[in-house]
Amino acid sequence: MRRFPRYASSIGLAVLLLGVSSCSTIDQLSGPRAPVVGFDMAVAGDSVSTGRSVGAGLAKVLLACPQEEEASGQADIGPEGGTLWIGPHRLVVPAGAVDSVVRITGVAQADSVISVQFSPEGLTFDQPARLTLSYASCPLIPSLSPKHVAYTSDVLDILQVLSSTDDLLDQRVSADLDHFSRYAVAW
Repeated sequence: MRRFPRYASSIGLAVLLLGVSSCSTIDQLSGPRAPVVGFDMAVAGDSVSTGRSVGAGLAKVLLACPQEEEASGQADIGPEGGTLWIGPHRLVVPAGAVDSVVRITGVAQADSVISVQFSPEGLTFDQPARLTLSYASCPLIPSLSPKHVAYTSDVLDILQVLSSTDDLLDQRVSADLDHFSRYAVAW
């Protein structure tokens, strides 16, 4: 049996720490913007005010990734439901979610944060729509942490973290929405 030198495990640990330390926050990648780093949040689904704590819970920040190209899409979706693609992101509106045909648009801006802005803003659903956001363009290390879909303000302040399903293998996270606004990937 061949043994690895003692320093081999130390080198592996050093490489891992270097990778983690090279991960960036939103402010480092895109310059000044409203603070979104370091929120204390209660369990997924609780609302928070910008920068304020809501009990002891999980700290969430928006996932910062290499610059994405802008993507947009639109679809006329009626009572029978439908699917809207915004680049690699998908919104599935089930049958019965809206009672008349609505033109739905989504824009994923060219930004270091994975987010989609939907309109018409304020549209509500009778049944939840399912949003799936892809984070396949992100570095590996942050991609290993559990992700959530976050409801955000226009300037990317986290307003609410939604109960989400993270598919690490396909690098996408999904959550049910009951209204339109801006949504982003948080971890």
